[in-house]
Amino acid sequence: MGSDKGEVGQERGKWANHAEFLLSCIGYCVGLGNVWRFPYLAYSNGGGAFLIPYAIMLFLCGIPLFFLEMSLGQFTGLGPVTAFRAVPLFKGVGYGMVLVSFFVIIYYNVIVAYSFYYLFASFAYVLPWTQCDQWWNKETFCNNTASGTSNVTTMATTTESYTVTAESANQGSSNTTAVRISRSEEYWKYRVLRINDSTGIGDPGPVLWDLCLCLLLSWIVVLLCLIKGIKSSGKVVYFTATFPYVILIILVIRGCTLDGAGDGISFYLSADWAKLSDPKVWSTAAVQIFYSLGIAFGSLLAFSSYNEFNNNIVRDTLIVTIGNCATSVFAGFAIFPVLGHMALKQEVPVGQVADSGPGLAFVAYPEAVSLLPVPQLWSILFFFMLLTLGLDSQFGMTEAVLTGLMDEFPGTLGKWKKTYTTVVCTVCFLMGLIIVTPGGFYWFNLYNNYSAWYGLLFLALMFCLVIYWGYGFLFTYAWRFDKDLKLMTETQSRIMQLITSVLMWYFRVCWAFVTPAMLIFVIVMACLSYGPTKVYDLENPKWADDLGMCMSVTVIAVVPIYAFYAIIKNVLKGESVLALLKPDPAFRPADRTIPYDHIDGVMQSQSQKMDTYKQPVPVTYEQAVDDITPDAYPTKL
Repeated sequence: MGSDKGEVGQERGKWANHAEFLLSCIGYCVGLGNVWRFPYLAYSNGGGAFLIPYAIMLFLCGIPLFFLEMSLGQFTGLGPVTAFRAVPLFKGVGYGMVLVSFFVIIYYNVIVAYSFYYLFASFAYVLPWTQCDQWWNKETFCNNTASGTSNVTTMATTTESYTVTAESANQGSSNTTAVRISRSEEYWKYRVLRINDSTGIGDPGPVLWDLCLCLLLSWIVVLLCLIKGIKSSGKVVYFTATFPYVILIILVIRGCTLDGAGDGISFYLSADWAKLSDPKVWSTAAVQIFYSLGIAFGSLLAFSSYNEFNNNIVRDTLIVTIGNCATSVFAGFAIFPVLGHMALKQEVPVGQVADSGPGLAFVAYPEAVSLLPVPQLWSILFFFMLLTLGLDSQFGMTEAVLTGLMDEFPGTLGKWKKTYTTVVCTVCFLMGLIIVTPGGFYWFNLYNNYSAWYGLLFLALMFCLVIYWGYGFLFTYAWRFDKDLKLMTETQSRIMQLITSVLMWYFRVCWAFVTPAMLIFVIVMACLSYGPTKVYDLENPKWADDLGMCMSVTVIAVVPIYAFYAIIKNVLKGESVLALLKPDPAFRPADRTIPYDHIDGVMQSQSQKMDTYKQPVPVTYEQAVDDITPDAYPTKL
């Protein structure tokens, strides 16, 4: 686990300009959760009232943690593992960040593959999820001759009808119970996933070649964009980070002109103030902030490590965090007007058509856009937006895996960057093949529920305590991290320095007390709400949930395992164990011109050095001469 003898050199590179860094962070943070999760969480947790706990958790938990991670990366100029030279005993936190990102990118790129699949299908003359006479239509029909069928049209290109047969509802009985299912849901479950060919997570079945090719294409895109590091990915984000906003604006404008749009918006924003007294609502807001900003994955550390040392990190933090949350709110105005229109067409409440996650992206919204004129156009725009949103987040997490280990082992992995990048993408593709099987969606949900849940929350708590309390106070000297931050702001304008000094008090209070308390609250609520996972009402077997919990525990276990390894290593070398709590001798700012000691910190500022040079202290020799002393300057003693 120890780093090799190579040193991270200047060949590591920097962003070509500030825009590349900012767009990379925006693209990473503004992901699928902003579109398919936040709007649903908002209406189900109090509507407009949910914005209050959401904003409070942003300022008490999200922004402080975001700034802490970005600051450490920019100050050290190192990735998520090597940056923990600040406190070598806890370098396992950095390894945990790399590991959790590795787990997530395995299944997250499958979402990109789904988006590719639907994007290609959107070019068909008739959108396939609007058809009712295909082999995947197992519960819907195109005519009204079937016994027990109600409200069925003969148009294959509409999705206004839902059908139920006596056989599917209640076999062998004439008294049927209406089972509501749409053609888009049938397309998703029986054509894309083929989930009916599996009995559960223990029966994955063969690899589905069409989804496999889409997954392969997804990883090829990631590989081509990252193979040259930030030199290539920094150029791609000019398009992938901005184009989703263009599509969102188009969808908002079009959605607001539809009949029923007002009902959808009202449903989205109607406030239920009683929800504010529910602790689960506050916990949900904190979790959404946490995952939306991508904290503790190591990606922010990796991105900021390529910054110039004096970059205005405070400004960037506020732009990305506030902009990300504003995007989440704005995305609701692209989703709910369309859902309101669909509810009007189907003569059902908006709540019956609203959904989150894959249910929104691949069932509800595709069905909604099929009701619009020229549905292929809106479908292409929507899935292309999902594609770019997913790829940007995938870039960020994959970069955390690559940068984290290449900086720690520059003498080996750093010399073979292209090969290492190819190996990582290949391994993740192969590990993701089980998700593109008929039973793969069960595995998808297992990864989604456990890979970045308990372990990630624990890593964030450890990161906050170790860097601010450990490195910043207990293991070195008081306010050390604050003084390190001041080094990065010395060259900024006086106005910006004043703003930063005021904000630092807000950050200090949050880092020291408020943010750790919020994280402990979220962890406790997560533990209390733990239960068996379900997929389409099918509960996973106990071994599957145990396997998922092992995934979360593995991320946590890396921290004590590495600490034990580091202690044994120091004992065998005859070195002090307490030295592991002090910064490593190689720990220093990214700006190598600053005189800095790994134990005492900055030795003196540049201004003090110049004053000392301009006003040298005179060296004189003085001795009193009086009558008592016969010889004031004796030659012999």
